[in-house]
Amino acid sequence: MDDTKALDDDELDLVAALQHAPRAPLSLLAEVLGVSASTAGRRLARLESDRLLRVIGQLDWSVSGEGHPWHVWVTAEPGRATEVARRLADLPETSHVAVTAGQADVYCSVQPSRRDHTTELLARTIPATPGVRSARSELVLSATTKSDSWRLPRLDADQVARLTRHAAQDEAVKEPPPRHAALTDDEERALRLLAADGRMTAAQIARELGIAQSTAYRTTQSLLQRGLVRPRVEIEPGLLGYALEVAITLTVSPSAMAEVARSLARHPSARYVTTTAGTSCVVHHGVFRDEDGLAEFLTRDLAELPGVTSFDVLVVLDALRRHWLDREDGRLATPAETDTANGDA
Repeated sequence: MDDTKALDDDELDLVAALQHAPRAPLSLLAEVLGVSASTAGRRLARLESDRLLRVIGQLDWSVSGEGHPWHVWVTAEPGRATEVARRLADLPETSHVAVTAGQADVYCSVQPSRRDHTTELLARTIPATPGVRSARSELVLSATTKSDSWRLPRLDADQVARLTRHAAQDEAVKEPPPRHAALTDDEERALRLLAADGRMTAAQIARELGIAQSTAYRTTQSLLQRGLVRPRVEIEPGLLGYALEVAITLTVSPSAMAEVARSLARHPSARYVTTTAGTSCVVHHGVFRDEDGLAEFLTRDLAELPGVTSFDVLVVLDALRRHWLDREDGRLATPAETDTANGDA
């Protein structure tokens, strides 16, 4: 990660607070952290200007494409893994791309915008990419936890409670309106704004769209409460002290798949846990501070899960894209605001 270093304690506290309440105003973040609003604002501005952090809106699969995403594991020709990863990151359908060590040289997550594009993407486009020797794909059936749920464990119970109360107004309700109902033009445009900037206020959306602030507020809350967009902090795990990132594919007996996925989702390492239609059965994306933490997870936590028959570990060497956001040496690429959806991976 070129010259970037782990954040200091004050910055880590700010990241942790934003993870609990991504849309919290600076005044609340400052109050919870015991600093002035101007101090909190300067810290956030620096992280953003240095391209280390961005609050995005993570879109539900129902609006980021047709159908669920696919995991894709790619074997590259010798010495061409990084080249292949860069080519795959150029595809509009790829939400996540990383150079890896283990059973594959490159891992990516893809979601075609239309179902009828899936065959072309998986059977022709990816295998025909220069430098690709072979590719294996598995359909994601469900996500037991997604990366917007992972939290940096730094805040005390009172701080978490205060932030959680504020965030509750933006959370999906238990019985939201149908997700697949057609979006209005205002909803579609507001969704794209929130995808690019998860902290955008109703007043800002109103100005951008040329609509009344009350309309913008209702539209924003409808999108949030229907679970169509989920504000989240996007930052490299290494900056938070988690130097080791892995994707673990598990072969699990059919009767144990659901419980294994739920158990893994509760583990503090879990950023993205999915069940799949393939030999993997369950895929666990996790972050660890070091090799000792990973070893303990593999030899104790996984070993104690009934139904797991085997597993394989991919170690992430370099993430080139996450959530449709490109990286440059560990930093967020300088974006023009993208029109591409930010989905789940």
